[in-house]
Amino acid sequence: MNNLLNDDQLIERILEHVDNKTTDMGSEVWREPTTNYLNQARFDAEVALIKRSPVPFCPSSMLADKGSYVARKAVGTPILVVRGMDGEIRAFINGCRHRGMPVASGSGCARAFVCPYHAWSYSLDGKLKNIAGSHGFPGVDPNEYGLLQVSVKEKGGLVYVNQEADIEEVDLEGYPDFFSHNQEYFEQESLIDQTNWKLIAETTMEGYHIKGLHKNSFYPYGLDNTNVVESFGPNSRVVFPFRRINDLREIEPEERNIVGLVTSVYNLFPNTVVSILSKHSTLTIFEPIAPDQTEILIYRVTNQLNDGSTVNKEDAKYDADFVKGAGLDEDREAAVKIQETINAGRNTHLTFGLFEKAIVHFHQNLEKRLS
Repeated sequence: MNNLLNDDQLIERILEHVDNKTTDMGSEVWREPTTNYLNQARFDAEVALIKRSPVPFCPSSMLADKGSYVARKAVGTPILVVRGMDGEIRAFINGCRHRGMPVASGSGCARAFVCPYHAWSYSLDGKLKNIAGSHGFPGVDPNEYGLLQVSVKEKGGLVYVNQEADIEEVDLEGYPDFFSHNQEYFEQESLIDQTNWKLIAETTMEGYHIKGLHKNSFYPYGLDNTNVVESFGPNSRVVFPFRRINDLREIEPEERNIVGLVTSVYNLFPNTVVSILSKHSTLTIFEPIAPDQTEILIYRVTNQLNDGSTVNKEDAKYDADFVKGAGLDEDREAAVKIQETINAGRNTHLTFGLFEKAIVHFHQNLEKRLS
């Protein structure tokens, strides 16, 4: 079980920090060797760790209907996730059992998957339905040529996959339910940056940089280095309050509502982030491509309102455009520039201090699992 603060406790903690000009702090300084952002062997070990971990693949809202599917690469592996006619989510290696051609691309809705190479077809449960010109494949038993399955589990509005092991209940124990069934997926974005995946992930784990990096974007609305930082298992939650959190001082505690007054960023180890913003929420996946190259894959969904309805898509998209046009671009640019200085080979370590508690927690867990 996680031990995250509830909304009332969060409000009290934040207002206390504002009054005392404090923030949640860690207990130790961490020095991360810069070679860990460059070395190919280290990179390969991190990719292997991601493949054997339960990792969010997409929001459940992308698979709302029977036959809906999402096909993409996850740490280099083509994976197809689909909701079957029985309502169950299944995941497969996205490769025809004949010659390995992907049987689906992008996202959509289908009643079957037909390989575009030689027209072998598969049902939504992965079974081989038809071999075109089957007489040319004597001895090939269709029952043995279904799509290869990948472990998958749906929880709290997210679909998780584990490429190399079964996802156990204990793997997701304590994970919050992030999204409700009525939140709508409305867009996705794929960005490729010349930076190590950990450098861009680290930008999401602390508020020490808000005034410095986001002086004209986030800082006019937010607070600098004023955060609640919590961990659950190898994961963390960093809460970024807006200045308008102070409006709650005039409201009786039992009537306070934190919705829209903070951004909550959940770093799900090892390489994903769920961010709950004002009018929309995101699932962001940092897909390692090379030691100095990362794909940032972002799925966006509408937020739920207090009355159970959801923000309309136009308002959610306006909110999303502000975030990606300001803070996201600034974080990405910073990560790329840091990679360039690391590439120079003169600095031996990056130093993370007490204000960067969640980053230290991340690196401690990464070292533990890699060793």
